[in-house]
Amino acid sequence: MRGTCRLDGWVTTWARAGCLAALAALAGCGGGGGHGGGGGVILPPPGQTRLSCDDSIKTGFKPDANTSVLLVKSFKTGDPLLLTGTPTGTTPTASTDVCVVKLLVGPGNAGPADAPSTSPGIGIEIWLPGEAKWNGRIHVKGGGGWAGGVHTSLTALAGLTGGSSGAPADTAMVEGAVSASTDTGHANTTNGGSFAMKPDGTVNAALWNDFAQRGIHEMAVKTKALTAAFYGKAASRSYWNGFSTGGRQGHMEAQANPGDFDGILAGAPAINWTKFITSELYPQIVYQRDLGGVPLSAAQLTLVGNAAINACDVVNGQHLGYIPDPSQCRYDPQLDASVLCSASGGTGPAGSCVTAAQALAINKIWYGQTSDGSVPSPANDNGFATSPATASNQRWYGLTRGTNLQGLAGPTPFTISSDMVALELQDPTWATPTFINATGNGANRWQQLSYAQLSNAFDQGIALQAAFANINTDDPNIDGFVARGGKMLVYHGLSDTLIPPQGTINYYTRLAARAGGDSVARNFYRLFLVPAMAHGFSNGTTNAAANPPLPTNAQLYLALTLWVENGNSPERIDISAPASGNSPASSRPICMYPTKATLTGGDPRLAASYTCS
Repeated sequence: MRGTCRLDGWVTTWARAGCLAALAALAGCGGGGGHGGGGGVILPPPGQTRLSCDDSIKTGFKPDANTSVLLVKSFKTGDPLLLTGTPTGTTPTASTDVCVVKLLVGPGNAGPADAPSTSPGIGIEIWLPGEAKWNGRIHVKGGGGWAGGVHTSLTALAGLTGGSSGAPADTAMVEGAVSASTDTGHANTTNGGSFAMKPDGTVNAALWNDFAQRGIHEMAVKTKALTAAFYGKAASRSYWNGFSTGGRQGHMEAQANPGDFDGILAGAPAINWTKFITSELYPQIVYQRDLGGVPLSAAQLTLVGNAAINACDVVNGQHLGYIPDPSQCRYDPQLDASVLCSASGGTGPAGSCVTAAQALAINKIWYGQTSDGSVPSPANDNGFATSPATASNQRWYGLTRGTNLQGLAGPTPFTISSDMVALELQDPTWATPTFINATGNGANRWQQLSYAQLSNAFDQGIALQAAFANINTDDPNIDGFVARGGKMLVYHGLSDTLIPPQGTINYYTRLAARAGGDSVARNFYRLFLVPAMAHGFSNGTTNAAANPPLPTNAQLYLALTLWVENGNSPERIDISAPASGNSPASSRPICMYPTKATLTGGDPRLAASYTCS
């Protein structure tokens, strides 16, 4: 059987790491052929007893010397999904029989017991539906932010919750696929990026590697191995589903471990990690350097954002309430009397109007980080070029016009960005006080950063990529993934409140150029941009009354599986919104980039009125 290793002595051979290591490297035992993630899969010998959902897994599952089983728990239909404690009225219950297995994969990183950088290894939690429910697939989930979690806890379940890609528990019990998630090597979720710095302030290369790539690869390998041991056969297909950090992780799997998955669903991918995250601090530096440290109020950001929407949302004479194509929007609040205060020559409403200096600051935030705080006129450059404009000192992109800026330009910084600057400069004091280190905790020194200093941090993030285990994940070379027939479906909201979609467009443009053009790239990588969608499946605009059509994770995952398994490649995906308040039900297509939804006539709120061209 191609791509399969059959080993004698089922239990004892789990301790023999040779063949498993070869499988993980896509070498030996059949190489990279077949399905179930492309690599070979260890199967039990004919007639050999499979692993059961009890403590026998702790001794029976030994894929390598670094892996130990921490917990095995069987839940029957109707059981409360608890490891300890007394069920309450809100405790979820198992909708079908399911087995939960927690793994620890060392070696982690040694150090003082109380240091965030000390870790016993990578925690992985795997949910296996009963055999009658299993659909033959593996469908694992990515993380968010700095990841982390309770995957090694003996009292809490990580899989009950999930971000935009859904919870592993639901995937196992409702969909019927084996699912898993990982803490990527650190359990702490309260101190942000502190785990990535050693107590002496230097880069923690071991945990950067676990976080950036090793944790997700180990999850893929161990989930496949446990699936084969539990059911007595390999999964028919293996899928990745992740959003934000999870979207970055999906790209890393395609780039570094191309045999792990047949299909990858990646939403709002946090690729270009150090670039966009460093730039996420830029709005706060604009406030510090240009506005005396006084942030714009929510009312001011809403007034100007809605003015941008009103200027750029008209299709066939109708205001949609959101901007369908922000790349074409060049709204400039400096030229709009309706948002400027009277002292700046405008007629804007008292309490929410902006001064000329504040209007300029908003243009800077929309344009994105520059090396010196400069910004061109939106009429000449609205910050939406496919590559950062070096002529105008642009380092990275800003959020699009009409997007709710509160996440990055609110009263406090997005702490991942200040953490990232501290890690780039190898000095914890640049971060906020939630960053913990023996050399000193975060002390909000980010407030002192000049434009040039933030630009230097940006450069340091790029220079440290080797130490950061290539966290930027922006290599367009996914040749190995393509060679084995892998498919990637990528989507990004055009009103993403944290990650500028231009970075994903930039990656696609480079990937397509390397592949030989759009007509080649679309065979394995398809990008869909979603107007008005936030950092998640919600309205990301400043217009609270907007009711934009949005996809669902289930809809996008179905499109991916149909592409992988049936060859039904998605050219367009029709999305919809139910009636809400004064907004009627609506629909529209999202189109495979670089095609766009083009109105052919009729109602611009109906998908049937558009073609993708």
